[in-house]
Amino acid sequence: MRTQAILTLVCGIGLIAVGCSRPAPKQIADAEDSNQTISDTAKEASGESAPEEPAPPAEEAPASEQSNPEKTGENEEAVETPVEEASSQEAAAQATAPAEDADAEQSEPETQVASEPPATAVAAPTSAEVTSQWNQWGGSSQRNNTPVGANIPAEWEVGEIDFDTGQWNREGSKNIKWVARVGSQSYGNPVVADGKVFVGTNNGAAYLERYPEDVDLGCLLCFNEADGKFLWQHSSEKLATGRVHDWPLQGICCAPLVEGDRLWFVTSRGEVRCLDTSGFHDDENDGPYKDETYTTKDEADVVWVFDMMKELKTSQHNMCSCSVTSSGDFLFVNTSNGLDESHINLPAPDAPSFFAMNKNTGEVYWTDASPGKNILHGQWSSPACGELGGVPQVIFGGGDGWVYSFKADVTAKEPELLWKFDANPKETKWVLGGQGTRNNIIATPVIHDGLVYVAVGQDPEHGEGVGHLWAIDPTKRGDVSPELAFNVDDLEHPIPPKRIQAVVAEDGEVSRPNPNTAVVWHYSQFDQDGDGEYSFEETMHRSCGTVAIKDNLLFIADFSGLFHCLDLKTGQPYWTYDMFAAAWGSPLIVDDKVYIGDEDGDVSIFTLSKEMDQIAEINMGNSVYSTPIVAKNVLYIANKTHLFAIAPDTEVAQREGNAQQQ
Repeated sequence: MRTQAILTLVCGIGLIAVGCSRPAPKQIADAEDSNQTISDTAKEASGESAPEEPAPPAEEAPASEQSNPEKTGENEEAVETPVEEASSQEAAAQATAPAEDADAEQSEPETQVASEPPATAVAAPTSAEVTSQWNQWGGSSQRNNTPVGANIPAEWEVGEIDFDTGQWNREGSKNIKWVARVGSQSYGNPVVADGKVFVGTNNGAAYLERYPEDVDLGCLLCFNEADGKFLWQHSSEKLATGRVHDWPLQGICCAPLVEGDRLWFVTSRGEVRCLDTSGFHDDENDGPYKDETYTTKDEADVVWVFDMMKELKTSQHNMCSCSVTSSGDFLFVNTSNGLDESHINLPAPDAPSFFAMNKNTGEVYWTDASPGKNILHGQWSSPACGELGGVPQVIFGGGDGWVYSFKADVTAKEPELLWKFDANPKETKWVLGGQGTRNNIIATPVIHDGLVYVAVGQDPEHGEGVGHLWAIDPTKRGDVSPELAFNVDDLEHPIPPKRIQAVVAEDGEVSRPNPNTAVVWHYSQFDQDGDGEYSFEETMHRSCGTVAIKDNLLFIADFSGLFHCLDLKTGQPYWTYDMFAAAWGSPLIVDDKVYIGDEDGDVSIFTLSKEMDQIAEINMGNSVYSTPIVAKNVLYIANKTHLFAIAPDTEVAQREGNAQQQ
């Protein structure tokens, strides 16, 4: 029996050691055999089902291995998670009719269990169907990490890494196409587009002569897709304000968005930048920004820069990290506005948390500061975007634990809030250092088949705790939370949201079911064995991971190291698997297999099935904080220090032979 490694956390109130020993792993039995319910309002989505759509960091949002001002050293990303590339699949994946309204008077109605579809033979994807690029976190604005691929390895050997030099030795490796050194701490999720691979990290690899390894930077690296050759680097020098805004060694923790020969990403300095994907390899300095001091081929070519801290007066907590997405000419960004080093004071309560801008020019269209003074810590979630109920919507996870939807209309000049959803029970409480029960949102919302799926969590530095996973009907309007908060003296008019605790019983406050709730189902605990108690394996814990969905199955990892497989329609768990290590990233579903990495450096691989069938567990030689992706039948996995391109050795040899002949 293993026990989870103890996380040593330094916070504003002192040194906290958080650990968890647990019983031997238990595979949870099929949920259909249980008469227990996990749904607050389990309703099947009505309407015609749309084809599955393409959709990091994680979630990707930041946190740390031992990070933040509450940390002894190194901030980490949270993530978030990928989707399928913008292809014919994405075009086909549209929203369906809304789910039935939830019965607000019934807190735990009986769960509806979807019937199992008949087994059918699945043909191998054609070359036209195979995902050729993965151009953003989650592959598309829908954020569901389910590319199309064939013969994706479930077996490989990483070979040997010389940790003094960072060099990879191919001898002893298996099914490894190439390996590229990244930084010393890497939390950004890789992106593949335009014949290149992009990944965020720090300056541990020191690719540029002018920045030796002892110079701390946020780095966006670009490699050649065919052979992993380094092409260019964008360098973000650390802010003079230090760890309050730009935590040491954390680098770039987001994934970029790539469309054509343009790339957009958020720097650790609180900027949105547009780059030319070719760098200076095309011998051109694209503009309007032409002030680059260095224009050699290993440097990035900046097209335009928007400084959020300067222009919007934001103040990010420890780092700025958002994997942007787009709709038409609109670029959607979470600003990461948050607390200062005290973890109590909010320097910029009126600064925007979310905004939309023109991706071609950097012009801001609209901003929104909805979380306002109720931001709990930082805001590192990334937006999702899609057409839902016939309306284009952009979905943001707020640092106050609420989910917000705005109309993603390219003609809009003002934000139009469509709905908002409190993802925490009203009685939950925020306590410094993660000791409370109220959470914010680090994961990225996922849009699938007309619904929105999102989990709550905290910066992993805060340790473990109870979490919540929600399926939300996005066709409702207004406050669509599960509950509303009232004062007992006035049960007609809800009280405004509050930061620390929405409902304080001692102050005469109560919560009541919301008749306008958008809850389709809710997963937090499930008495799988019917013993009247909730064991460790029967609990959804805090998560910075993003869900992945396919074949009516939903997968998500939590920070306590549990990997959950749920029924998509009801939220009932089919099985959980204890990885015995924290999970920062999100699942990949491809080729009827499911991949998930953990802090021990293990990548667990399962059959895409409601029966738990582990195919393999492969160690990557270092912690895996990012999310695996696939493009052109190549599997990409980044650990802390290296990026691995994984493909069958026969295909690698064939490609190398063809290259030599040419």
